[in-house]
Amino acid sequence: MNKIYYYDDFDSDVVKSKNQECVLKENYKWIHKNVFYKIWSYILYVIFFIFSFIYAKLILRVSIKNRKVLRGKNSYYLYINHTQEMGDAFVPPIITRYKRPYYIVNKANLGIPILGKLLPALGAIVIPDGIHDMLKFRKALKYYDKKHPIVVYPEAHVWPYYTKIRPFNTSSFQLSVEDEKEVYCATTTYQKSNFFKRPKIVIYVDGPFICDENISKKEKVKKLENLVHDKMTYRSKNSNIEYVTYKKKDN
Repeated sequence: MNKIYYYDDFDSDVVKSKNQECVLKENYKWIHKNVFYKIWSYILYVIFFIFSFIYAKLILRVSIKNRKVLRGKNSYYLYINHTQEMGDAFVPPIITRYKRPYYIVNKANLGIPILGKLLPALGAIVIPDGIHDMLKFRKALKYYDKKHPIVVYPEAHVWPYYTKIRPFNTSSFQLSVEDEKEVYCATTTYQKSNFFKRPKIVIYVDGPFICDENISKKEKVKKLENLVHDKMTYRSKNSNIEYVTYKKKDN
């Protein structure tokens, strides 16, 4: 039988890290300009990229469709549906290839054993709680998105092997509008394998999504959210197997 997850609503955490309530230290840094830290981060990322390629290709059996739309692109926002506990950290570098991505992540991810402590050096930009730290967060985004793709999981919560597209967090699109960056999406789908019980992963890349320049920022945010959600919903129909079952709890 398939594994079954029960949920209250689409904001439910069906998977929790061992340190779900992780608290950021008072001296937590979002931007690192120290040359030794940069060297360490670069070496770590090269190792991470090699491992990601092996893990994505041999373990998850990932294939990417239409990646050509990102060819020659350096700085953009890439929205991905959140359906892999570990894979969602390893797959983006395979999509962006030689353009090192930076990730917008929830601070609970820092509580993941081993990997959590390495995430900041690997490109994790942690979403803070307070307004004061939010200013640092926004400054970090502007600093890194000048030369790098920014990966966003607009569904916020990871639902392993979920085959539909959940409602998005609208504020995640506000970031790309304010920073005036191109928007793309990558839709993870699950398809039957000829040799394995666990499905193979096929990811479809789409974009850029364009808004009328004459509309307000608020209208652009909503328009982009709808465009990306509609495209990802369309692509999600390529999933043809339910490896994990989701059931809503009875109230």
